[in-house]
Amino acid sequence: MTRLELSFLTFVPYDDPADAARSLHDAVDLFRFAEELGYDTGFVRVRHLEQFLSSPFPLFSAIAARTSRLRFGTAVLPMRYADPIAVAEDAATVDLLSGGRLELGVAGGIKPAAAVLDPVYGASERGFDEESQDRIARLRAALRGEAVAVAPDQGFPIAPPGTPLTVTPHSPGLADRVWYGPGSRATAVRTAEQGMDLMVSTLNSEDEGRSFQEGQRDQILAYKEAFDVPGRTPRIVAGRILLPSVTPADDDLFAEYVAWYAGRFDDRGRPLGGKGFGVFSPTHHGHPDAVVQSLRDDIALREATGLDVVLPANATHEMSRRILENVATHVAPHLGWTPAG
Repeated sequence: MTRLELSFLTFVPYDDPADAARSLHDAVDLFRFAEELGYDTGFVRVRHLEQFLSSPFPLFSAIAARTSRLRFGTAVLPMRYADPIAVAEDAATVDLLSGGRLELGVAGGIKPAAAVLDPVYGASERGFDEESQDRIARLRAALRGEAVAVAPDQGFPIAPPGTPLTVTPHSPGLADRVWYGPGSRATAVRTAEQGMDLMVSTLNSEDEGRSFQEGQRDQILAYKEAFDVPGRTPRIVAGRILLPSVTPADDDLFAEYVAWYAGRFDDRGRPLGGKGFGVFSPTHHGHPDAVVQSLRDDIALREATGLDVVLPANATHEMSRRILENVATHVAPHLGWTPAG
């Protein structure tokens, strides 16, 4: 059996602006704890103008200093609102400092948020998707070491006239560790054609009346069929919300979120009381045996190479640590995962 890779995803949340510093320190502790448990990778969500993490690379530097093996990355960085050259510089710097442990997940962003974010980060006449894809392409070219400018004949002597100028520093291999988070079959195929790894989340943006798992399985299969990069095997991570209860205290710890989800979505992952913008993954909760079985029955997860434990957006530090521990000790070993390191 091929070894399953195990990762987790945190929003790095805080309820009060005064708690932001504590939230960042808790995130560093969470990554250190995950390394001790044997996780392969830790991801962070990047959100703007909300009480979640907005600037991942300074946090990654702190995580790199406190860990020695664990990989870390973005899931995902909304490139519609990021400068591709600045991201390439920051990403390469962190990757070199950490010994090549960065996994860079990107996407365009949340399109419904454009009405708020465009006036802040700059609107584009090119359209949301076209602007996002152009920025991702420029980022990947910069990571590959392609020229982004040419030294002029006159002016500041950066280099001899006509010299191709590339983003520095350059981190070899980072360009092959770029993931994309699609929400549909079409974007999954495009991801494969562009040679990026696949990061499917707890949301499918297209709703064809089928279950979440059926729709996501077809995205993954379409991606696999279209991927053709010599010398590379595609990596596919599937995000799932897991709340395995080992003790009665766990039941109490997770009860509020379980009730919240039940009050928001039906059993097919569609929002109750109104039209949403996609289909959401079910929450896998209860006794570890039940969680293991529900994941074994997940037809989309069967096609993935990695399981990403998506922590609830507003999970406390205690809740996050408990989820990671319960999954690593009572769930993931029964799915083909063995602790790294």
